[in-house]
Amino acid sequence: MTNDKINKGALFTGSCFALITTAFTFSIRAGILPQLGIQFKLTGEQLGFINLMFFLGFPISMIIGGLVYHSFGPKRIMQVAFVTHTIGILMTIFSGGYASLLVSTLLIGFGNGCTEAACNPLIADAYAGRDMNKMLNRFHMWFPGGIVIGSLISKFMTDLHFGWQAQMWVTIIPAVMYAVLFYGKTFVVRKEEVRISLSQHFLAMLSPLYIFLFICMAFTAITEFGPNQWVSVIMSNSGASPMLILALTTGLMALGRFFAGPVVGMLGQTGVLLVSAILATIGIYMFSTVTGPLAYVATVIFALGVCYFWPVMVGTVAQRVPGSGALGMSIIGGIGMFSTAIFQPFIGSWIDAARIEKASAGLTGGALELAAGQATLVNMITFPVILIVLFTFLFFWQRKAVVAPGGIEVH
Repeated sequence: MTNDKINKGALFTGSCFALITTAFTFSIRAGILPQLGIQFKLTGEQLGFINLMFFLGFPISMIIGGLVYHSFGPKRIMQVAFVTHTIGILMTIFSGGYASLLVSTLLIGFGNGCTEAACNPLIADAYAGRDMNKMLNRFHMWFPGGIVIGSLISKFMTDLHFGWQAQMWVTIIPAVMYAVLFYGKTFVVRKEEVRISLSQHFLAMLSPLYIFLFICMAFTAITEFGPNQWVSVIMSNSGASPMLILALTTGLMALGRFFAGPVVGMLGQTGVLLVSAILATIGIYMFSTVTGPLAYVATVIFALGVCYFWPVMVGTVAQRVPGSGALGMSIIGGIGMFSTAIFQPFIGSWIDAARIEKASAGLTGGALELAAGQATLVNMITFPVILIVLFTFLFFWQRKAVVAPGGIEVH
């Protein structure tokens, strides 16, 4: 075995642990959100701003990393990722209140964005042809897969009465693992055969189709991440385990993405997006009305609805607006996370307002929390309903369009 092959294996495995770190910070943070609210006496809106910082740091670093990847290099980007992950996690664990939670969560989100900015092109440069597609598939499986693992860890630790600090310590384990795997390794960056100026990419991004997809991405991201990030708060009194709901959702998403190729081949990109919006609407509506075991049925429908949103949207940009290049795909991912960020305080304020309204109607305790959560979910239905309208228009608009044969393979 050559040193090149050894480096490839170590770099790939390190990339997977970096993505698992991202997944853990997403799922375990979702699991401890109620505990943070209780300990620091935070309102739903304040919890929303904490979530905002997580999703705000991600697009900032992802877009910057995409712009400087070839000049700054993936090794340095991942060094920044490790530093910000570590400081953010430790600041969260030793947090003294709301302000420090805001800063620590922003740093964690920044580290997550660095991971996406560095590891995707790193793997694409390390492998070619079928191997590249196979390894990118295996890499991206670890985000929903890591969320499944993190959700179960959070549930079991909560059930065993471990505090939120102990749960946050778990998130640093995969961060240390990727740092160890990357240490001393050579990061080879393949030179671009064709260099297209940034102005050409930006010009392609001014096309009507790209702008339309840009708007759609804002709603697909919040449709997926809104219910998932607030599952512990909203579903805690539904008679179903919130963290099992999150684990089931992300597990089905991982499975669905594994079979994305045949599904997209049968329905087409625009058909998949439209069907996904319909299923997501049904799933969120069921969440707002059912309790007990039926919540898991709603989970299955919701998961099937949202699992294809992100990869198919990126694939649609790659194949239908190929001139936007890697920058166009980074911007699409960035707006998805930015949208998720700005909606977090709104969701938190919806919960606060619903609590006041339901309390004035005489509800208390678990019944109050359940009613407030379901009322918030009713508001969230607006997101996929808007997508049904947008994707119906996109379906007919692009029905006879010729797409580029290349681009990102959906996974």
